[in-house]
Amino acid sequence: MSDKWTTASIPDQHGRVAVVTGANTGLGFETAKALAERGASVVLAVRNVEKGEKAAARISGEVTVQALDLTSLDSVRAAAQALRSRYDRLDLLINNAGVMYTPKQTTADGFEMQFGTNHLGHFALTGLLLDLMLPVSGSRVVTVSSTGHRIRAAIHFDDLQWERSYSRAGAYGQSKLANLMFTYELQRRLASHGTTVAVAAHPGLSSTELVRNSPAAIRLPLTWLAPLVTQTPAMGALPTLRAAADPAVLGGQYYGPGGRLQIKGHPQLVTSSAQSYETAVQQRLWAVSEDLTGVMFPVAQSQ
Repeated sequence: MSDKWTTASIPDQHGRVAVVTGANTGLGFETAKALAERGASVVLAVRNVEKGEKAAARISGEVTVQALDLTSLDSVRAAAQALRSRYDRLDLLINNAGVMYTPKQTTADGFEMQFGTNHLGHFALTGLLLDLMLPVSGSRVVTVSSTGHRIRAAIHFDDLQWERSYSRAGAYGQSKLANLMFTYELQRRLASHGTTVAVAAHPGLSSTELVRNSPAAIRLPLTWLAPLVTQTPAMGALPTLRAAADPAVLGGQYYGPGGRLQIKGHPQLVTSSAQSYETAVQQRLWAVSEDLTGVMFPVAQSQ
């Protein structure tokens, strides 16, 4: 694989339909922009439609906006229904949106905010749209994780919603670990279909709005050191774009920056933490996620 994969490496995307969550700013915007410029029909799935329309106006190509609030399963269902009424196929679903280090709060459905938004919202959206992807050769579900999946991270089945105690970093780590476990279990379920694949990516340390909820002890040093230790959103989006568009990508792979500690650099194939590959935990998380969201997938557990 090339060490210098860039947006110029993206194959022609004409005829492909891509849904990108959280696409009005940061990594999502850069992802949507690059795909649209290569010819894809791109849907910006965003919580704030007004901001989404402004973002769409800055992108050259075929771009539409869809209201989607991942903190509400009602909104997720409504967005999925709207997309199903508009399209008879989807080529790319890029689960990019997320929150990080939020104060303790819950979603509209009572889930801890980071787990509910980053994992459960995307789990539900994927399940509700997947049958539009299964007949489409080369279709992909790309879910954006983080190096944070290694930090104080575990799936706390005894307290998934952090009701007994709360750690901003721990809750974020759980949600990003869940993103990876979801990807790996989804890929096993998709393998027998031979069309759609599930892939994960992470942006390294990118200068985006995601850190706005971080405690000052984290946020301020990052602000001061940003020019030295972070990369631009355009660079941070490259692993997601490679996972979405590189013809050589295989299901179940994970892409991130190729530089030291995966902080910066052009996207390469990387590995996630040992616990992220624990099949039994992945399958338990899947079952719990189905129960919590009420969404069943049109692909069965592999035998």
